[in-house]
Amino acid sequence: MRENIGFALMCFGVIFDAVGCVGLIRLPDLYNRLQASLKCVAMGTSLILLGTMVIAGLSPLSAKAFLCLLFILIISPTTEHALARASYIGGVKLWKKSIVDKFKEDIDKS
Repeated sequence: MRENIGFALMCFGVIFDAVGCVGLIRLPDLYNRLQASLKCVAMGTSLILLGTMVIAGLSPLSAKAFLCLLFILIISPTTEHALARASYIGGVKLWKKSIVDKFKEDIDKS
């Protein structure tokens, strides 16, 4: 039973990763692609690691998977924010059909 739950979690993780890869190809600009890649990493890889933890039970492998999961959930949003901010400041333009530019509004208020 535990193996079935673990494999199901892993399959859902692979599906999230596949959808994230399609988003990387299909989305129009850097900022939307960054969002797709974060969802891919945060949900897909986290579900794969969670499935590994379920299958492994209480073992050193499960502890390593948990540490990797924590690291990914902490580091991924931070690096995405840094990349998006550096790209914006560096002059990478938003998609021409973008409606709202909150970062520009925040800069204009300052």
